[in-house]
Amino acid sequence: MIAVALSTVVEWYDFTLCLYFAPTLARVFFGAGGESLGKTLAGFAIAYLMRPLGAIAFGQFGDRRGRKPTLLLSMTLMTVSMLVLALLPTHAQIGASAGWLLIVMRCLMGFSVGGEYPAVVTYLFETAPKHRRGLVTSSAAAASEIGGLLAVGLCAWLTNALPQESLDSWGWRIPFLFGAALAAGIWLVRQMIPEPPAFISDRGLNASSRSPMGDALLNQRRGIGIGFAISAIGSISYYVGITYVPSFVSLVQSADEAAALELSTVAALVVILVTPCIGWLSDRIGRRPVLLGLCGLCATLSVPMFSLIAHGDRMPALLAVMLLAALAGGVSAVGAVATAEQFPARVRLSGLALGATTATAVFGGAAPYAAYLLQNWSNSPATPGVMIGAVAVASGLVLARTMQSAGTTAPAAR
Repeated sequence: MIAVALSTVVEWYDFTLCLYFAPTLARVFFGAGGESLGKTLAGFAIAYLMRPLGAIAFGQFGDRRGRKPTLLLSMTLMTVSMLVLALLPTHAQIGASAGWLLIVMRCLMGFSVGGEYPAVVTYLFETAPKHRRGLVTSSAAAASEIGGLLAVGLCAWLTNALPQESLDSWGWRIPFLFGAALAAGIWLVRQMIPEPPAFISDRGLNASSRSPMGDALLNQRRGIGIGFAISAIGSISYYVGITYVPSFVSLVQSADEAAALELSTVAALVVILVTPCIGWLSDRIGRRPVLLGLCGLCATLSVPMFSLIAHGDRMPALLAVMLLAALAGGVSAVGAVATAEQFPARVRLSGLALGATTATAVFGGAAPYAAYLLQNWSNSPATPGVMIGAVAVASGLVLARTMQSAGTTAPAAR
């Protein structure tokens, strides 16, 4: 279980690196100018559309062939795309084609992560003791944030250590080469993991579905809806409440790039500390009350927190970032196990793909760019908070009506 959870560090280091490095990549691949950041975020939003496609493909594959082959294949794709991105020519070398090549590599990363995270959550869920599923499964969220912490920490160090000319010339390649090397190492570690006993047992008792995706669509619509609602608030609270913050700070000019990345580092540390606590709490009192409480806090606190960040005062901004990170980390921690519990083993990966990952493509990938556009249009620093609050209210209403109190369902008992 530890090897699988820690391997998520690499996938999410690689994938989130582009978001944290967005201002630098905007200059390198789209050239100088006020619209380069917008073009970069728009390109990343397009790449997120590959996540549900990857989730569907890997979900079908994983429910039929097994969890281990899925984890190996996703890491292979990530290693290749990361290495190629590190070697790409820049806008200064080949012009506009550089931006398109960056987007293509991001699409490959999105396709890979679309299958990776559901497979990791499923593996941890199926190998954890029943009374510790929340705590164990939350380690996927904590590990992914360690990857994000590595990404933002390295970006912050490079931004502070190198002049902008060196950073734009060659320094930006360093974190991507480092990520490719890490991914190759994790691929070797994953060769040694076994298949989850629950998956093997289920295949022994029940013939695998010829079309797990079709089975999930026909027989697991309620679980898919719950997964979509959970992932919607989890995605927007994370991708707007945490990873959009460097771009938000740059847009409102409340701090420089280095200070913005330092705030993101603090946010990553908070998520790592919060996720196991919330996972444990959900084992004690149930998934539903924890999720509804987090939805309520997101709805009421997001707007004032972004207003504090925009004012530029260091301590209030730091506290606001920490609170937003705690909310996002909490939703990620309980959301993983709560979604996995909705499906039987034979279609668990497919169900996660149809519900959780589809919502992530809408409320994760497109959200930073939507926040950027709406903030420019409204000229209000509260706009990102309004987005989070609106989704929190909608998700909370859906979960209140459809989710069982204990957060568990009969099909997930194996």
